[in-house]
Amino acid sequence: MKRIVVFLSGRGSNFRAIADAVERGEIPETRIVAVFSDQAGAPGLLEARRRGIDVHALPRPPGGSRREHETVIRATLDPLEPDLICLAGYMRLLSSEFVAAYRGRILNIHPSLLPKFPGLEAQRRALEAGEVVSGCTVHFVDEGLDSGPIVLQRSVPVLPNDDEETLSARILEQEHHAYPEAIRKVLSS
Repeated sequence: MKRIVVFLSGRGSNFRAIADAVERGEIPETRIVAVFSDQAGAPGLLEARRRGIDVHALPRPPGGSRREHETVIRATLDPLEPDLICLAGYMRLLSSEFVAAYRGRILNIHPSLLPKFPGLEAQRRALEAGEVVSGCTVHFVDEGLDSGPIVLQRSVPVLPNDDEETLSARILEQEHHAYPEAIRKVLSS
């Protein structure tokens, strides 16, 4: 049985998509063993609790360093022996030490067709650049910002009347299909 840990910071819609796919058997012989968040009040944690999944709310203390915070995370994460860590709206950059400890086992989803528009506000930047196609990318995490090897991408047309909200909503729909597909692909290889 493969073991997934999900990291999130907010509503957890991609976590729900992954959990639903696991429950339906679309990601075979896999279970989500825990959900971590840097936000104690993240709605995604409530959903994980509702599903009976262990949750770990580990906010970074004021004035605390990233290294100290990641040491606390790893003390809880390492005993879980995850096969895969899925960043699903986790809004913190991971240190190179953290990435090295789990190299090849951390996935992220990003709302653009990387390498275009890494980082924040990808949809707004795609609109400002006059893109006619956008989408989402599932990629392995490396030490750079949204720069790791791509697992898969899904395209979404940019419509003439799109604004950031409408484009984001259509990309999010594709994220919910792309992330489980990418996890299945990675775990079966």
